[in-house]
Amino acid sequence: MDTSVLVSEFVDARVGPRGSLENLSQDEIGKLLDTGQGGLYPLFRKCALAVLNSGAGTDNAKEIFDRYKDFDVAILRQAWGVKLEMHNAPAAAFVDGQMIRGIKEHLFAVLRDVVFISNEIIASGRFDLNDSASITNAVFHVLRNSRVLDYKARPNLVVCWGGHSIGSDEYKYTKKVGYEMGLRGLDVCTGCGPGAMKGPMKGATIGHAKQRIEGGRYIGVTEPGIIAAEPPNPIVNQLVILPDIEKRLEAFVRLAHGIVVFPGGAGTAEEILYLIGMLLDPANQDQPFPIVFTGPKESAAYFDHIKMFIEATLGAEASKRFTVIIDDPAEVARYMVRHMAVVREFRRHNSDSYNFNWLLSVKPDFQHPFEVTHESMRAIELDRKQPTHELAANLRRLFSGIVTGNVKESGIKAIEKHGPYEIAGDPQIMKLLDDLLAAFVAQRRMKLPGTTYKPVYRLVA
Repeated sequence: MDTSVLVSEFVDARVGPRGSLENLSQDEIGKLLDTGQGGLYPLFRKCALAVLNSGAGTDNAKEIFDRYKDFDVAILRQAWGVKLEMHNAPAAAFVDGQMIRGIKEHLFAVLRDVVFISNEIIASGRFDLNDSASITNAVFHVLRNSRVLDYKARPNLVVCWGGHSIGSDEYKYTKKVGYEMGLRGLDVCTGCGPGAMKGPMKGATIGHAKQRIEGGRYIGVTEPGIIAAEPPNPIVNQLVILPDIEKRLEAFVRLAHGIVVFPGGAGTAEEILYLIGMLLDPANQDQPFPIVFTGPKESAAYFDHIKMFIEATLGAEASKRFTVIIDDPAEVARYMVRHMAVVREFRRHNSDSYNFNWLLSVKPDFQHPFEVTHESMRAIELDRKQPTHELAANLRRLFSGIVTGNVKESGIKAIEKHGPYEIAGDPQIMKLLDDLLAAFVAQRRMKLPGTTYKPVYRLVA
């Protein structure tokens, strides 16, 4: 039985698990309650608070953590398992004294993944996280432990990317696309947050309901650095947390049977550059991987900017890896269904898993974590003479840094202390970057609607 006591906008509560993690060892509990260096408490507390704060009207992680600075969570062992005891938790996570069921599931998914990553991925010694194949194996084990790979049927999973701060018309369009996909029996995986991550899931639930499809999958894939700015939306029914942004991106592309990209900002540009750079690898030349860029007719200029930037930096060959479909949700869904058959035949012919794309080549440049600092951002090499995959990887890192400065607690604090990140490189690339970023700012794609954006970067000669 869960119990809670309401104090203003804060709640003191005890909650039991729901299917994700019933039992913990003494060693695991010790690590989770260890507040020192190497302990898991700071990470678990941060992720738990983010989940409990789902639906907040801010994407500023520092603001969230400051507001709930007195939030505390402890683990209580009982004869039949464990409970979480929380003090000063967000009241919005409760209804009539009971924690919302979906939020409870997400909370214990956080507990499950934090414990598993610490014990099995990092501390066990089984995975060499400097080795490419071992990194892929680690991603697989995190996904398997979360039971995301349990699905036993034909390929039907569409990963949807797009901005968390899109406008009303674009959000409604993402719901229409999700609805058309749901009518055709497709499931949805997103970054689990608001905006273009919530819309397709919301639409798909209606499409599935109309077709009487039970057990639809709405998978949310996140990582500790971004979860506070993009907490899981309430439709997510399978949540998994990867150790960092690079493993999160690899999880997306290995889970996906196709990808739909909606309008977004710096985070969406990062995902696009990761995806296109990876597919330009000659080893992936024959890999069927349907990709659609789509939005309402008002978003056509956004995709014109993106396509022009990709072609000007990575070459015309890069734009052959995706299709642009404007203002036609049904055709987006039909395109995905048609190409799912090709994906299935390719996987079957090559004896590859339907649920995890082992044959996809992901080079180390796209796997190793990029630590965002003022020094590392200034040191990013942007040169037109670089091999295409290296330039794509560096452009991806650049946009990852901008995302960090925009919404991650560590980046926000660093910007407050040292000022904007400086970005330098080839003059032509810098001009293209300036135009693209200026368009993102003008279209209000960097922050949630109603908030003011102050650039966290400065382009220098």
